[in-house]
Amino acid sequence: MNSFFGTDGFRGKAGRTLTAEHAFEVGRFLGWYYGAAQSKKCRAVIGKDTRRSSYMLEYALAAGLTASGADAYIMHVTTTPSVAYAARAFNFDCGIVISASHNPFSDNGIKILNGSGEKLVGGAIRLIEDYLRGALRSGGNPFAVPDATGENVGSVVDFVAGRNNYTAQLISLAPRSLSGYKVGLDCANGAAYNIARRVFSALGAKVYAIGCRPDGTNINLNCGSTRPARLISLVKERGLDIGFAFDGDGDRCICVDERGEVVDGDGIMYILAGYLRRGGSLVGDRLVATVMSNSGLISSLKELGIDTEICGVGDSAVYEKMCFCGAALGGEQSGHVIIGKVENTGDGIVTALYLMQALAAGGGTFSSLLRGLKLWPQTCASVPVEDKARAVSPAVASETARAEEQFKGEGRVLVRPSGTENVVRVMVECSDENLCKEVCARIARAVKGD
Repeated sequence: MNSFFGTDGFRGKAGRTLTAEHAFEVGRFLGWYYGAAQSKKCRAVIGKDTRRSSYMLEYALAAGLTASGADAYIMHVTTTPSVAYAARAFNFDCGIVISASHNPFSDNGIKILNGSGEKLVGGAIRLIEDYLRGALRSGGNPFAVPDATGENVGSVVDFVAGRNNYTAQLISLAPRSLSGYKVGLDCANGAAYNIARRVFSALGAKVYAIGCRPDGTNINLNCGSTRPARLISLVKERGLDIGFAFDGDGDRCICVDERGEVVDGDGIMYILAGYLRRGGSLVGDRLVATVMSNSGLISSLKELGIDTEICGVGDSAVYEKMCFCGAALGGEQSGHVIIGKVENTGDGIVTALYLMQALAAGGGTFSSLLRGLKLWPQTCASVPVEDKARAVSPAVASETARAEEQFKGEGRVLVRPSGTENVVRVMVECSDENLCKEVCARIARAVKGD
């Protein structure tokens, strides 16, 4: 098991479990790994979200990279998908994102992307783990990473042009004007705040934006994709056609329809699957969803002649499965959606743009695009724990077995440790909404040890 990197990079409490020293050593290793170790000069691109600690980690990463002879290109506050885009569009050796996504401001993280903009996994992550353990143990240097000297020391380059190029790329993805549409945007006081408004305004939409005043401590605070209440109120009060909520680093999107009803990743995938299929772009008439997706999504898609491939949780798992089966669309209930034609990681703004194109093509209301989607009652809980092994405790196993007897084949339970937070996720799905809530509460209590 990794000591530092989880399912979505290196994440922890800023200044405690994720420090400037960690960031410096990660930069130092990457500068060598993609540079001197391959007898060349490394070029790395860095983006960050709006957390106060992101500046500390950005400068530490840049110091580590340049100390190993790499050039660090700084995109400043920008989204995870924009860094992925820049990595592949401008031929960088790697991309680095400083963000803890939907977590509170006191957390932060480091996500590493390869030159194709894909999240770094497997052997390369294990090498970074090995290096960090050695480097942080009495100042060790397990791989003998040399210090660059003289003219070989790297440089730091202001690369705001990369963000501007990405913004232009987003605008080019929308063939139809959005003139006449009233659109709400909740940017979570995060990385999307200086991009999303610009894109939708440029396409002609009347934009009503909230969550666009970051102060370093209010990212995701009562706003964004995990807290849509303010966006719901905005859509209802202003009579908007649709609202989109992003998370802290801009790779998720959750919707609010014209009635003020939340549409999660399952609803988004249902709409986009139909839209792409009508346009002849849903390769093989299939998409990829995770084990968290509602069983009703799968059966509703089946009625449209669309198959669903199932994978584990995480956008990396979704992308890997998409590559394996050749699917052009995949995503998670949480709002990570990957449209394979234009991206290899979730991009909340791209998702929103494609949904607007589906709305414009349909000519009706956004809620009308969901006709035919019949979801099962589903209840989810996130249980804070000190030890994520609570997910497999005997008490949890006993309650799960009891629930499965009650369901009589018409329901399911999923209990899993989060890969990004000290919580255990509980998901219960069955045909009876009251039973669904009751079982979820019982299992949550078992996880807590009550």
